[in-house]
Amino acid sequence: MSRDKGEIAEKKAISFLEDLNFKIIETNFYAKKLGEIDIIAKKNQTYHFIEVKSALDYETAINNITKSKLSKIKRSTEYYIQIKQLNTEYCIDAIIITDENIELIENITLQ
Repeated sequence: MSRDKGEIAEKKAISFLEDLNFKIIETNFYAKKLGEIDIIAKKNQTYHFIEVKSALDYETAINNITKSKLSKIKRSTEYYIQIKQLNTEYCIDAIIITDENIELIENITLQ
C-alpha cells in the first residue's frame, strides 16, 4: 500500500473509530526497531492497538496481516505499555478497509 493510500485508510479508520466512541490516543507510534502501531485508541478502560489494512477485497487485506507483522505489533504494544507505565486492559485489533466496507476485528491475536 502506498504511503498516500495508507494515510487515507488511516484517516477513514480514525473517523470510523470515533463514530464508535473510541478516543484516539496516538497514531503512527514507532517503537524503535520493533515496528509501528497505526492507531492507539481507548474505549471505556481498554486500550486498543490497531493495525489498519486496506485492499480491494477483504481476503487480500486480512492476509496482509502476516505472522511476522502480528509479532511486530505485539512487541510494539508491549514496548508502548512499558514506556507509558500502563496497568490496564488492552487488545490488538485490526481495521479492514475495502472499497465497500470498513470492519473492526477485535483481538486479532486470538484468531
